[in-house]
Amino acid sequence: MDGGEFSGVKDVNVYESDGEEAEENDTEAWETISKYTLEVQSVLDQNRVLIQQVNENHQSKLPDNLVKNVALIRDINSNISKVSRLYSNLSVDFCNIVHRRRALASSESTKNRDDNTESNRS
Repeated sequence: MDGGEFSGVKDVNVYESDGEEAEENDTEAWETISKYTLEVQSVLDQNRVLIQQVNENHQSKLPDNLVKNVALIRDINSNISKVSRLYSNLSVDFCNIVHRRRALASSESTKNRDDNTESNRS
């Protein structure tokens, strides 16, 4: 998105900014994405195991195993809610990083414009 529009808002070329703060934001963004991705994958792996257990219990048709499925399904539902919260938190954190990056780019642009105005007056 080279200076294009995103949701009707002019994109401030988030990927081509100079400065240490910009690089810190890139690192922060990747670390944030990685952190949440690992957490989500862990929960999804847990759900895979729980679903396999539910399937095995269901196929056995033993009353005790079918009763166990109630708790297992509750755990699966709880994990689904957890994944939803993780993605929501990722979205909020990532938006905050982008907003900080845009504010940085905007302040750098303003500073450069002010510097150019000063040098033109001289």
